[in-house]
Amino acid sequence: MKTANARATLLPLPPADRAQQVTAALADYIARSHLAPGDRLPAERELMTALAVGRSTIREVIRHFQALGVVEARKGSGTYLLRAISGTTIHMPLSMETAHLRDALLKTLEVRRGIECEAGMVAARMRTEDDIRDIEEKLNEMERVHLAKGTSGPEDLQFHLAIYDATHNPLFKQLLEQMRGAFERFWDKPFDRPDFARRSFPFHRTLFNAIAARDPEAARAETLKILAIVEEDIKEMSQ
Repeated sequence: MKTANARATLLPLPPADRAQQVTAALADYIARSHLAPGDRLPAERELMTALAVGRSTIREVIRHFQALGVVEARKGSGTYLLRAISGTTIHMPLSMETAHLRDALLKTLEVRRGIECEAGMVAARMRTEDDIRDIEEKLNEMERVHLAKGTSGPEDLQFHLAIYDATHNPLFKQLLEQMRGAFERFWDKPFDRPDFARRSFPFHRTLFNAIAARDPEAARAETLKILAIVEEDIKEMSQ
């Protein structure tokens, strides 16, 4: 275990995209300090003071690193490095340069279709009873918000993340983390339309039923129904 005195110095950051800056600064710090898998990262308060950012920003970055599988938070002990990273090797978000939201959504949808169909099928095979309870809890909340507001954004995302968790394959969430910016456009009222993909709402329940029934082909079919509606709405609402 390396001591704090042997480590590089963390410097306050200028105003900008704090989370992105903290991600880069922490990755660079890990590399310059020659931290190895198993070494403990500075405590949350130490990071807040050194980088002059708030607790929520530090926690957002740590969650990002956890989703990428490069750190592990141990309750009552701290956050530990799982594998060596640097500012040049840390998983940076995949992005796509396009001037038109329609094109960006359609291209992202092609990738989303492949990932989510496979995730649904794997989840149907691998899910545990705890997974089913978690997915249903997220689905119930999504349905509650949808019925109250006519739409559901973050709740829909949480439902799909619970399915990814049920695969017990961390690469699904790592891929989502890589494309989070692009994927989140689907949950951020594209075209300023709160009714975007609203027609897909009932198929989230049938997707859950397929996963609960351990039926991979049905899970794939229900996922395709959801994404077909999303594609239709992209094309219709962008005209």
